[in-house]
Amino acid sequence: MNIISVFFSRTFLKFVSAGLINTLFSTIIMFTLYNIAGCGYWFSSAAAYIAGATLNFFLNKYFTFKIKEWTARMIIFFVLVIAVSYIIAYGIAKPAVYFLMQNYDSKLTGNVSLLAGMCLFTPLNYLGQRFVVFRGNNDR
Repeated sequence: MNIISVFFSRTFLKFVSAGLINTLFSTIIMFTLYNIAGCGYWFSSAAAYIAGATLNFFLNKYFTFKIKEWTARMIIFFVLVIAVSYIIAYGIAKPAVYFLMQNYDSKLTGNVSLLAGMCLFTPLNYLGQRFVVFRGNNDR
């Protein structure tokens, strides 16, 4: 299996469809908390990803990978994949964007770094969900 077939498969298309729903849901939460409620970068993004991860688990379990059973391993690895993907994506995004946009307004820079974190999170999360959490249930 090559990298092209991993990202251009029926499973990936289902993952993207579920992701669009999840992204809309978590994006509304994240940017509302950051811009309207005045919460910080880490709180806003973490709260959105906790809520989004819950929705994401059920969408991927039942729609993308069509898994019926529940196992402790699946839930533990799901939480670990989300956490690791989140820490890597947002840990890279914030300092990189703040470095590149150091002369811009901090609110704009914060919004761009949240968006960049989302863009980094998606492929990391997909690979983890497909090959760690729901492995063996691909291309359904």
